[in-house]
Amino acid sequence: MIAAPMRFTRNSEIFGEDEAAEYLYQVVSGAVRTYKILEDGRRQIGAFYLPGDIFGFEAGESHISSAEAICETHLLMVKRSAVIVRASHERELTRQLWDGMALELRRFQQHSMLLIGSAEDRVMAFLLDMSRRATKKGAIELPMSRQDVADYLGLTIETVSRTFTQLEQNGVIALPTSRRVELRDGRLSSRYVQNLG
Repeated sequence: MIAAPMRFTRNSEIFGEDEAAEYLYQVVSGAVRTYKILEDGRRQIGAFYLPGDIFGFEAGESHISSAEAICETHLLMVKRSAVIVRASHERELTRQLWDGMALELRRFQQHSMLLIGSAEDRVMAFLLDMSRRATKKGAIELPMSRQDVADYLGLTIETVSRTFTQLEQNGVIALPTSRRVELRDGRLSSRYVQNLG
């Protein structure tokens, strides 16, 4: 199947809410956020996509949210209709699509559950998820800003920054830079891990 490579600069739109959902996308490098603007003007980020992740799955014919590149991002995109036709003949592709949709549903469910926890629980669960998805083990290089994290977790940027500081003071994490986070092994309580399902 021929996938078209695309390059997006920081904060550029990949697709908009209510636009036709014609393509599936895979992140080659960089990072993507999907979001909705709420009636009161606030932004709610629904998901972050990192290298290797596939996004653009929709139940209907249009996108229910918008997608933007968080930083310089390279994607592969392929027509949804071509994938569906090919999947009808190839079991392995059908399985991969099923796995991709199941992962998307799991992320949505985890995100929904995350939003009912305390600020500390939300931030730690987010960091554990980013650590699990990181291509390099050890420290996490967050491509997203603190405002992005706040909009994802349903918190204010002040609460997110204060929580990062508290976690650092408690020895749970180290913050060599504002975007580099080191998780201190052995200091993570089981309740954080349980938040990830």
